[in-house]
Amino acid sequence: MTAGILLTATSACGPSGSGGTGGTAQGGKDKVNAGVIAIVDTAPIHLGKAKGLFDKQNIDLTITPVQGGAAAVSGTVSGQFQFAFANTTSLLTAKEQGLDVKVVANGVSSTGEQGKDFSAVLVKQDSPIRSAKDLAGRKISVNQLRNIGDTTVRASVRKAGGDPSGIEFVELAFPDAPAALQNGQVDAIWVVEPFVSQARAQGARPVAWNFADAAPGLTVAMYFTTSKTDPDLVRRFSAAINESLRYADSHPGEVREILKTYTKIAPEVIAEMNLPKWPAEVNRESVQTIADLALADGVLKTRADVASLIP
Repeated sequence: MTAGILLTATSACGPSGSGGTGGTAQGGKDKVNAGVIAIVDTAPIHLGKAKGLFDKQNIDLTITPVQGGAAAVSGTVSGQFQFAFANTTSLLTAKEQGLDVKVVANGVSSTGEQGKDFSAVLVKQDSPIRSAKDLAGRKISVNQLRNIGDTTVRASVRKAGGDPSGIEFVELAFPDAPAALQNGQVDAIWVVEPFVSQARAQGARPVAWNFADAAPGLTVAMYFTTSKTDPDLVRRFSAAINESLRYADSHPGEVREILKTYTKIAPEVIAEMNLPKWPAEVNRESVQTIADLALADGVLKTRADVASLIP
């Protein structure tokens, strides 16, 4: 999951030609640098590159790993990247802050299935917490405060009839969360795959599937660019990533194989974990739902103009 975004964009200049078409490679292909987190969610872009789907669109794609949404947004706004990947809340926040971001394609979506999603809230096996309602007033870890994690966890609690106002959210990186749960630092953890599977292997028990609870078919993250990027390049990149999404969604075995090339997830975990969905279409209604929840939670200050973010 992506982290939040910077309050102000960096003013550093990117490489020569990086703000427009991205420069031209040998053979006339456009050189494109995409800022992408090395997580399960971004398997389609890696698979699409390996399958030649970007070459087909005359794009010479470089995938640059970034730490999270902050690096993705600031890197794109400053011209280091032509395209990047960030979660829905991070992009809504960036737009509210006046940053030049616009969505070009879906990134990753919830399966919408209770018990079979790639995001969950888990507790220790012997915890008295039996359902999302019981999370009220508890200490819960999220990978970043005031982002898509705490917003969707609150949605789970409300849906179960609980009051989320007393929850204490604690910022913990996903890799550190399972151990923090086991040693009693927190009452519950919110994590995504492969950390859901890792925590369950250590005996943790899921009590909420927060992405599935928040909205049907939730669009969790998206690929984006700025208004400076050449419209023809945007069209071709969108075509390539959309084909990559469709391919990944219908070839889960190949997704599990490509994960071995750019993540450090153990092969046995890759074989068993729940994969997300990768529809080519952004679920605008779910983006509006997340925007409304973020406004209610005080993460956003004004009602989001989703149409200006997703043309």
